[in-house]
Amino acid sequence: MSARTFMAGILGGVTMFVWMFIAHMVLPLGEAGVKGIPDEPPVLNAMKASMGAGSGVYVFPGTGLPPNATADQRNAAMRDYNGKLAASPSGFLVYHGPGATFNFPKTLGIEFALEIVEALLAAWLLSMTFLTGILARAAFMSIVGVVAAIATNVSYWNWYSFSGTYTAAYVFTQAAGFLGAGLVMAAIMRGKTSVPARAAA
Repeated sequence: MSARTFMAGILGGVTMFVWMFIAHMVLPLGEAGVKGIPDEPPVLNAMKASMGAGSGVYVFPGTGLPPNATADQRNAAMRDYNGKLAASPSGFLVYHGPGATFNFPKTLGIEFALEIVEALLAAWLLSMTFLTGILARAAFMSIVGVVAAIATNVSYWNWYSFSGTYTAAYVFTQAAGFLGAGLVMAAIMRGKTSVPARAAA
């Protein structure tokens, strides 16, 4: 990775971070499709009584299968699962028992590092293309952002019934962040002609 590509990745990551901060702290995108639990205390008490002090990711209702379930047992559980869905609430839950803390500076720092790594990888990909125009490079980065966004968010919508509003907001936020980073990267890498190693050999 050249020094210019590295610098483009760093500044692109900063651009993404600033946009994500605005999207979540200033605009309503960060809370789109997310709601609080009505009459929360009895629900939290029931969760504490059932799941205790541990942490985990839960899908409910469960299948009731043991860890070593046979193929026949799994097939039977799948046949019965629609009946469970019809008779009870269903959902996807990330749970932490009492005592958890939220360290905002640490979380913000990790997010900043993630944006930098994402942008560096994207800049490296961009450097291996033959694209030269700013708009072409920015469009390439936007597509990379859409791929990254749908790889997780749309799958969660499909498998775990995440809200369509939540999914659309996060796909847009991610794609817009990559587009902004792409404009910055394209300006920094202006005039840089990339020749992949295989083509130059």
